[in-house]
Amino acid sequence: MPPQEPTDRRADGNVTLAVVIGAHGVNGQVRLKVFAEDFGSYKSFNQGALTLKSAQAGNNGLIVRFAEIADRNAAEALRGTELTVPRSALPPLADGEYYHADLLGLPAVSSDGEPLGTVVLIENFGAGDVLEIERPDGKRFMIPMNIDAVLGWDGVQLVVNADFVE
Repeated sequence: MPPQEPTDRRADGNVTLAVVIGAHGVNGQVRLKVFAEDFGSYKSFNQGALTLKSAQAGNNGLIVRFAEIADRNAAEALRGTELTVPRSALPPLADGEYYHADLLGLPAVSSDGEPLGTVVLIENFGAGDVLEIERPDGKRFMIPMNIDAVLGWDGVQLVVNADFVE
């Protein structure tokens, strides 16, 4: 069987916007840990299984009510559930912008053409995003997500300046 060509992963699949961290009250509300800046603009999650009725800020995450969840037991059963939307539902990006979901799992190569591994984690310690790349042997290294270190990316691969490779 011939090797498959890498495909652009950005257009398909689902993106996780939040995760249910617990129930809130007795009427079926849940607390969320939100990963998106504008969670409230999305109304349908998990391929239509959950429909957002209301959302408000809480002390420990966002407090939301879904049309399909009527009581605390149903809300508790959702603990750990990731809330996803299709990648195609996300707003378009300007040049140089990216969604973390588009970079995670992306193969990384050096500017010299050396395969480096896979982007496995994106952190931000206050000065900008830092990518963690895992080599095939399991060892990891980090690079800043800036124009000096990352020369380019698309839905197929991420190109790292060889000077930043450990």
